[in-house]
Amino acid sequence: MIGYHFTFWATTALLMIATLAGCGRGGDRSATTLQIKGSDTMVNLTQAWAEEYMKAHPEVSIAVTGGGSGTGITAMLNNTCDLAQVSREMKEGEIAMARKKGIEPNKIVVALDGLAVIVHPSNPVSQLTIDQLADIYIGRTNNWKQLGGRDAKIVLLSREVNSGTHVYFKEHVLRHGNPGGKEEFTPEALLLPSSQAISDEASQNPNAIGYFGMGYVTKMVKVLKIAMNRESPFVLPTIATTQDNSYPISRPLIFYSKGEPTGLVKEFLGYVLSAGGQMVVQKLDFVPVVH
Repeated sequence: MIGYHFTFWATTALLMIATLAGCGRGGDRSATTLQIKGSDTMVNLTQAWAEEYMKAHPEVSIAVTGGGSGTGITAMLNNTCDLAQVSREMKEGEIAMARKKGIEPNKIVVALDGLAVIVHPSNPVSQLTIDQLADIYIGRTNNWKQLGGRDAKIVLLSREVNSGTHVYFKEHVLRHGNPGGKEEFTPEALLLPSSQAISDEASQNPNAIGYFGMGYVTKMVKVLKIAMNRESPFVLPTIATTQDNSYPISRPLIFYSKGEPTGLVKEFLGYVLSAGGQMVVQKLDFVPVVH
């Protein structure tokens, strides 16, 4: 990955600067600490924003931790973070739960992302349709020979169920965006705790396939071209194809705050959405927000 490249463990070690209290702090202009929790896809990006912001504001401490989008939303509802970082939309049930607690979730899109589908560099398969990808992860297709590859069982790598990336992939690939869809991942899929774990496994296993945010792509894996259907062009995830929606597995990356942001939360978000903050997005191979 170009630019900043940190592991999940480095994130927690470097940015767990202080033990921080609840979400209400962010609305107080005198507050000097922020706690941000959630999406593992966004951890490195948010860490990079935090480090740049703290350089300009040394009196401020920002802690960034992952655990998955669901973890971030739960932390916001339990008043143990200032911002939830989420790689999917909040579900209706989560919004209803927030409102029961007197919280009105406020959505701020801070970057865009294309989900890269990756295999081992030696794999001869170079492109798949959404239907083919869905069939792989549902379990209908289980041998690379069925896709023009080697006669070998497909090893399925997925994020774990608490991950926003997992949820987005299920809803938009397995279920083709159908809210009433019931398709699920095959039990054969290996659920891994992070995008880095998927990258590491795919770089070593010639029969593996996985997916993660394109900011995690390295030369150790091969990125597949994806098409919406057989009549559509096969497209790689890039900044341009994510911005113009020609890459079929694209999504927003989101911060949720408790109501309209104020105080330090508002100031940090102002930096994130500034030209400097969006330059950090591009350095990490994610996609700047198009205004």
